[in-house]
Amino acid sequence: MKRNSDYYTKLAKSKGYPARSVFKLKEIQEKYRVIRVNDKILEIGSSPGSWSLYIFRELKLKGSIVAVDLVPSEVSADEYSRYTFIQGDIMDDTITKKIASYGSFNVVLSDAAPSTSGNRLIDSSRSYEIAKRVLEVGIKLLKGGGNIVVKTLQGGETGKLKSEMSRYFGFSKLFKPAASRSESTEIFLIGMNFKS
Repeated sequence: MKRNSDYYTKLAKSKGYPARSVFKLKEIQEKYRVIRVNDKILEIGSSPGSWSLYIFRELKLKGSIVAVDLVPSEVSADEYSRYTFIQGDIMDDTITKKIASYGSFNVVLSDAAPSTSGNRLIDSSRSYEIAKRVLEVGIKLLKGGGNIVVKTLQGGETGKLKSEMSRYFGFSKLFKPAASRSESTEIFLIGMNFKS
């Protein structure tokens, strides 16, 4: 059952999470088990940090997270010693090289979204470019058997992304969590069992 957006916003605040997006990852994790306790995780579009906090608090991660975003994270590396934050643009080659310096990952997560213009065609096109880039980074940096979760805005290119993902992963799925706003066109591409 879909609930209104205020429900998830209030629930996130009551549980100490900076954004309602935490419940999207929670639903994905409960349904697909993309994250394991010892995983090394790359999170793209990580700020304000709800996904990382959920992974540390609820999943009791014993592995590590490298997080990337244009704006600073609210997650403290002092509190979570296995958390590394890189401020920068995933579309920038110098940033992707910096990420690669941390080695390969078991999981790549992305809740990244473009600044929206209000024009659905433009917004979905920008979102596609980000999702395509995340998928490219994932293909380069994932370990064999790894998993990826990538947000995109539905549009003419969504099928192309899904087809591309199917080439590299044993399992691929399009999924819209209940916590997504009903009016939003966002959808998550889930790829599991990376064929390295």
